[in-house]
Amino acid sequence: MNLHEYQAKTLLAGFNIPVAPGLVINHPAQAADDQLPASPDGRWVIKAQIHSGARGKAGGVRIASSADEVRAVAADLLGKTLVTHQTGPSGLPVHQLLIEPASAIARELYLALTVDRQAQRIVLIASRHGGMDIEQVAAEHPESILRITMNPTVGLMAYQARQVGFALGLTDAALKQFPALLRGLYDAFVRHDADLIEINPLAITAQGDLLAVDAKIAIDGNAAYRQKALFAAKDVTQEDPTEVAAQASGLNYISLTGDIACMVNGAGLAMATMDLIQSAGGSPANFLDVGGGTSTEKVAAAFKLILANPRVTAILVNIFGGIVRCDLIAQGIITAAREVGLAIPTVVRLEGTNAEEGRRLLAESGLNLVAEHDLAAAAAQVVALSRQANGGRV
Repeated sequence: MNLHEYQAKTLLAGFNIPVAPGLVINHPAQAADDQLPASPDGRWVIKAQIHSGARGKAGGVRIASSADEVRAVAADLLGKTLVTHQTGPSGLPVHQLLIEPASAIARELYLALTVDRQAQRIVLIASRHGGMDIEQVAAEHPESILRITMNPTVGLMAYQARQVGFALGLTDAALKQFPALLRGLYDAFVRHDADLIEINPLAITAQGDLLAVDAKIAIDGNAAYRQKALFAAKDVTQEDPTEVAAQASGLNYISLTGDIACMVNGAGLAMATMDLIQSAGGSPANFLDVGGGTSTEKVAAAFKLILANPRVTAILVNIFGGIVRCDLIAQGIITAAREVGLAIPTVVRLEGTNAEEGRRLLAESGLNLVAEHDLAAAAAQVVALSRQANGGRV
């Protein structure tokens, strides 16, 4: 789960990481003169709060030189859909803005903690080159990226903080402040089950102090039971509405860009199904795992999610009847298909207990359901049906 910048900074401030004072608004009128954070030079930064990087390049981060200009910028940004190279063409809605005083920045650094899955360790990533083009820096100058892996038994060591500080070229006050900042970052990462904490840029101000100018935090979804307060503040408007609806129905759904929908029980089987569709010349429209204990209600909810996608031209249902018998699954599919008025050509592959009886029920249902027992044949069939629906186009 991703946090907004203002949420991330609130969390980091609780670990004594220096952040600028800020005002969060969802209406221009909230940026009243007496509510704006004090600004030494009379300038403010207005930042669109969306779950995406590259906001500045997309016009989502702006400078204002007066309170009236702040409100004018707020009126322009609020309610807007911001499109960045990370959001895709559909963009993300701007419902909140973070207003901070402009900072006098002498240098920009990059600092992040994430999990190295292969090493099974928390890894620190740092660079002297922070700011909007850090991805380009990493691609063109990988030698400028410092990586330090931490042993979970002892955690962050003091010598590692000093090592990173020297590598970043810190001196004087910034060098003295850095170990405490890094310790706070590490403690926040562990205590809140983070997947990623990124400060970009970590600024050295004109006064020589450290300041987290921007912050991104992602929390491990598996820790929702431990991080209830954070997950209670989750902003579902920043997520695919179909995926949000799927979660509410107990389904695992991820939108893709193809036109052949998949409904499968089991994540591994779902991956194999999508691979076979691709191998047969088709393109999956989604990953959809209805789980082992498939029910009529779940199947109906899954069909509704699939039919909400206007790109879908055919559906492949691939169910292995282990926990639930295939004839009961078939009855559930038939009931759900009638409930939602399923008209899109649908191939159903059943295997497992009572699979033959399940296929018989599907064949005799009178619905637009094609029963198959072989998965490769089912994939080829659904691709052919999709091409027919597309007028023969692949």
